[in-house]
Amino acid sequence: MDNPDDLICVGAIAGAYGVHGEVRLKSYTADPEAIEDYNPLTTEDGSRSFDVGIIRPIKNGLSVRLSTVTSKEEADALKGVKLYVPRDRLPSLPDGEYYHADLIGLEVFDTGGTKLGSVKSVLNHGAGDLLEIHGPGLKTTVLLPFTLEAVPTVDLAKGRIVTDPPEGLF
Repeated sequence: MDNPDDLICVGAIAGAYGVHGEVRLKSYTADPEAIEDYNPLTTEDGSRSFDVGIIRPIKNGLSVRLSTVTSKEEADALKGVKLYVPRDRLPSLPDGEYYHADLIGLEVFDTGGTKLGSVKSVLNHGAGDLLEIHGPGLKTTVLLPFTLEAVPTVDLAKGRIVTDPPEGLF
């Protein structure tokens, strides 16, 4: 099995769709239907592997058939399962673009070198990505806009982000 750090989550099963074993799939790829290009997809622990066949786009996802899933009961049992591919099957990204998995856990510093916390998650509520920052000095998590203005430096090699946050955020 690949090193789990080399796996990238590309989708999640949202439950059964119909009565013949199809599932509603949330695709996390930039082009939702491109998820099919990365077959086979595996569960995080590698215990199960599926070929995904898209039937059609539906509200909030895709209706797909998973190889080996033939009944509504099997499809229901997979609700909430996340699907992964090895990182080496994903395309390289252009400069300034990052996979969310690469940002989570990075330490966050201000432009003066003070550690503010670390990235807990990457969120997107429609208006652009937000980095959820948590740390010992913070009462609550802080949502930092992931823009070039607010985050001028992402150094994956050193595992750190430098931020020039909007006034009053931290």
